[in-house]
Amino acid sequence: MKQFIFSAFCLTVAALNVVSCNDDKLAKPYTPDYELVSEYTNEDVWTAYEAFNDYLLDADKNIYKTSTAYSSAVDRYNGAAAIWCQPFYCDMAMNAYKRAKVEGNEEKEAKYKTLCEDLFAGNIAQYKNFDFDDNDLAKGWFIYDDVQWWTITLARAYELFGTEQYRSLAEASFARVWYGSPRVGDTGSYADPAKNLGSGMFWQWQPITNPDENLATNAKMACINFPTVVAALTLYNNVPADRMEDMQPERWSNSYGDFVRPHYETKEAYLEKGKEIYEWGVKNLVDTNTGEVADSKAGDGNPAWTDHVYNQATYIGASILLYKATGEQAYLDNAIVATDYVVDTMSGTYDLLPYEDGIEQGIYTAVFSQYVAMLVYDCDQTKYIPFLKRNINYGWANRDKTRNLCGGAYNKEVIEGATVDSYSASGIPALMLLFPAEK
Repeated sequence: MKQFIFSAFCLTVAALNVVSCNDDKLAKPYTPDYELVSEYTNEDVWTAYEAFNDYLLDADKNIYKTSTAYSSAVDRYNGAAAIWCQPFYCDMAMNAYKRAKVEGNEEKEAKYKTLCEDLFAGNIAQYKNFDFDDNDLAKGWFIYDDVQWWTITLARAYELFGTEQYRSLAEASFARVWYGSPRVGDTGSYADPAKNLGSGMFWQWQPITNPDENLATNAKMACINFPTVVAALTLYNNVPADRMEDMQPERWSNSYGDFVRPHYETKEAYLEKGKEIYEWGVKNLVDTNTGEVADSKAGDGNPAWTDHVYNQATYIGASILLYKATGEQAYLDNAIVATDYVVDTMSGTYDLLPYEDGIEQGIYTAVFSQYVAMLVYDCDQTKYIPFLKRNINYGWANRDKTRNLCGGAYNKEVIEGATVDSYSASGIPALMLLFPAEK
């Protein structure tokens, strides 16, 4: 693994105003600087998660706010966190429920089960009753990956609680992305090779203003391709094995052509769709030698090699789910190499996950937490735990100690009382809920 030399500079722990230099930086993985940054406890986990909810959840609407600057979450222009980020907050609530259950804490278990139910109900009410054909820009759906992130979380919710509504909505959202909408007028995200579009998934609604444009030249982003694989495989794991093909799909015709959109797919169809998109994604968006995932590719051009943790994360998750479904070692190998790239290359100077402070990008650690946990626990790759706990310890040590809110740059102290956005604040509690403390 990549060696890091800290002799030239050391991490400043702002809260303690102490300079830290481990003696064992050449031996990786290594433990956090516990002499300077205390190890978090299981009590801290609940403190962090409760603070996240206390300051960033609109408890009247049961959706999350953009930041602490808002008193309520009205819509995407007025205080509501982005529609595509809300499902990650639902994932956190489900992880809190599962953690409480493992701990045998029946009071917390009941509390967080109720929170999960409230969050799903609140989001459904906020976002057009999850009518995925309603592309109202304030409270509706307007881009493919926004819908597909919800497919994943809804399918997970069905897996956890067995609530049929969640699976029904997950399948509706998957079909919306794959096949398109006669009401919106797009032909779906799937780049059908039979139409000379080359496979993979397009990012934007197509067509919108120019239905005759050459779709083959449009961008296919990692943020829709690998989430589509995760969505397909999560549904594959949660639909009946004996399900037959939908014999009465939704059929429409309009100026854009004929639409046939199934209400659901067979188990095998979800697996095959996942495999196809994964194969396209690996061929076009991944350097399998280094594990780096490109942000996008347009037509036959070169990939845009811009690193983002959430793209690494969904590629890791897609690889793991296919490994578990097929038993093929190559998938697991891909997941490990991609995770090593995050740890050894992207995490850079301080051996802490990189922070991107653009709009909504603080959510990336929360996305990564879900998939690296799958790698650790489902695939027995415990070598990443010291790195993950290092992130938790630094992020928690540098929190706003009055409100117990964390920031997105884990080596920097959160100023007491400063505005904190829900995206950046989510990363540390998301990791904490998935990785128990030692005490």
